[in-house]
Amino acid sequence: MPDELPVSLRPGCPGGSDSSGPRHPLRSDRADGPGGPNGPSLRYPRHSAACPRRPLRVGVQLPEVEREVRWPELRDMARRAEDAGLDSLWVGDHVLYRFADRSVRGPWEAWTQLAALAAVTSQVWLGPLVSATAFRNPLLLAKQAATLDEISTGRLVLGLGAGWNPVEFAAMGLPFDHRVARFDEAFAIIRALLREGSVDFVGQYHQAREAELVPRGPSAGGPPLMIGSIGPHMLATTARDMDAWNAWYADTGNTPAGAVAAAAGLDRALAAVGRVPDEVARTVAVLVQLPGGTGRTMGDTSDAQHVVPLTGAPEEIAAGLCAYADAGFTEVQVVLDPITADAIDSLRPALAALDA
Repeated sequence: MPDELPVSLRPGCPGGSDSSGPRHPLRSDRADGPGGPNGPSLRYPRHSAACPRRPLRVGVQLPEVEREVRWPELRDMARRAEDAGLDSLWVGDHVLYRFADRSVRGPWEAWTQLAALAAVTSQVWLGPLVSATAFRNPLLLAKQAATLDEISTGRLVLGLGAGWNPVEFAAMGLPFDHRVARFDEAFAIIRALLREGSVDFVGQYHQAREAELVPRGPSAGGPPLMIGSIGPHMLATTARDMDAWNAWYADTGNTPAGAVAAAAGLDRALAAVGRVPDEVARTVAVLVQLPGGTGRTMGDTSDAQHVVPLTGAPEEIAAGLCAYADAGFTEVQVVLDPITADAIDSLRPALAALDA
């Protein structure tokens, strides 16, 4: 796919009406971003660059532990997703899962994978959904984010969370206690480095003495920061600085109404720091089952994961996704069952219906 394909010719937006011509990833959705009239709060992209008529952005989460997926297949999926007119690609940041029968599975390392995906794509945004701050030193994580932002020419969304899987913490010798307090300190360091370039921090769990981030990535003030949590404490401590928020489908029951309910804590946190709700982009993962799907294998096997997937004809899937836009969400991360290159291709009719 050419680096700059005019909107009117891009798959997923047949007969597009935008006459403005090609858009660079750094400019397409950032008119009100850093340096604009509304400041840094709107740095997260709000509209689809693939089709200006699309009511919300649509991304897809790539495979994690459904099966062992090698790089050539992942590369093919990424290119097909971009060619189909999807807006973003997401990968889970995990190391190891152990199931009830003692079998184990693990995904590829997230940041290495994202760097490779950035190098073989040119339009889609990329991000971890989400990256556990506990897994890496905060300075190193900020350095990885700035590097990936550079490789992707400003297409990174830095999704962050505290981590939840005790198996991984034990395997890496990491403490599992006080995860939210540890996250707070790590987030303070990461935010300062990406937004300001330096920090001098001494906390209970983390230190960053006279730390500086050089070189800086291409995005002014760093990439958008997305918090993946419904926890009131994490929302409260990040409300002033987050650009986007994400809820997983297990936290929403896989419904727009459930997503709105899950966002109530976000509304309270933003109000407490004097921010209006629209300043933070709302995103949500949505489980979508296509023909051939039999249930997507997930590392988290809790009952909360057992939701009714969005399914049906392309028009029904499009209507189901559009309902999230009507509920105030700016992006959905589709979790496909099955997750294959052909399944990504089969989203084209649903995207065309959504764009219409």
